[in-house]
Amino acid sequence: MRQKSNIRIENKRARFEYIILDRYTAGIQLFGTEIKSIREGKASLVDSWCAFTGHELYVKQMHIAEYRFGSYANHEAKRDRKLLLTKRELRKLEKASKDTGKTIIPLTLFINEKGLAKMEIALCTGKHTYDKRQSLREADDKREMAQMRKAALH
Repeated sequence: MRQKSNIRIENKRARFEYIILDRYTAGIQLFGTEIKSIREGKASLVDSWCAFTGHELYVKQMHIAEYRFGSYANHEAKRDRKLLLTKRELRKLEKASKDTGKTIIPLTLFINEKGLAKMEIALCTGKHTYDKRQSLREADDKREMAQMRKAALH
């Protein structure tokens, strides 16, 4: 029996920069040294995005550091990686992403109970500046409330 993995790599800017419309969980087609690097937590979703090539969805610009014990068979750090979804989900995403202003971005990279790498992706629209200011204001309010609760307990 496998232990639950605590590897969870998040794209923190995504929730700030985009309004999330719909979420999907996709598998990723990886090489052996890539999964080993992910299990060490050496991956980044910063500036990554998803795009269709033909009728297949790929994650672009996702950085997975080279495996330190990898030899000549080590992987390329920023290559395009195929995302594995059902045909129905792919058709739905492809149709929706063709709409103006909609994009697909990765939110989270994680290891599931079976030890497989999965990625949570989202169909999004970009936020306007005033939406971003509102998000910052809400975060500040939450922080202040947490500090007040902490002060009241002491």
